[in-house]
Amino acid sequence: MATVTLGVSLAVPEPYGSLLQQCRLDFGDDAAAGIPTHVTLLPPTEVAADTRPEIEDHLAAIAAAGRCFPMRLSGTGTFRPLSPVVFVQVVEGGSACGWLQERVREPGGPLDRELRFPYHPHVTVAHGISEAAMDRAEKELADYQAAWTAEGFALYEQGEDAVWRLVREFRFPHDGVPTQNSGLRHQAV
Repeated sequence: MATVTLGVSLAVPEPYGSLLQQCRLDFGDDAAAGIPTHVTLLPPTEVAADTRPEIEDHLAAIAAAGRCFPMRLSGTGTFRPLSPVVFVQVVEGGSACGWLQERVREPGGPLDRELRFPYHPHVTVAHGISEAAMDRAEKELADYQAAWTAEGFALYEQGEDAVWRLVREFRFPHDGVPTQNSGLRHQAV
């Protein structure tokens, strides 16, 4: 049976996404070149390739039941010593991310799975690099701020080259409220 590795995430929009991805690369986290900047809703999960239509239907239903919500990032944190990760903190929108990730991994659903650690929405900016580089990431981004309106989430597939590629975006209904564009809106803070 052929399998694929999928992930579901909330994209960090431009200009924030590229900036944080470049910071991650500058800190020495070379894997960042193949990982769009995001808040994880489903970590890398191996599934049978032929289940993708069912998975996409599942995610479309979740998006249809969701709504746009404010996201705000502020400052840094770390999972060290438990896990070698430095992240930018989600200070607004975390409960909505929690609601989404619970539904994505719904018991009995096509993406049902247990998490290795309790869910904690965040944006990784350093992973598995030297302690000195992680200290630098935590310090240099300590005053980082960003805010935008989350208008949906996306399904990604990891290729054999370890690069994560967008498969499909899932937008929340707008209840008749016009948006500036079909992507995620963002604003400087």
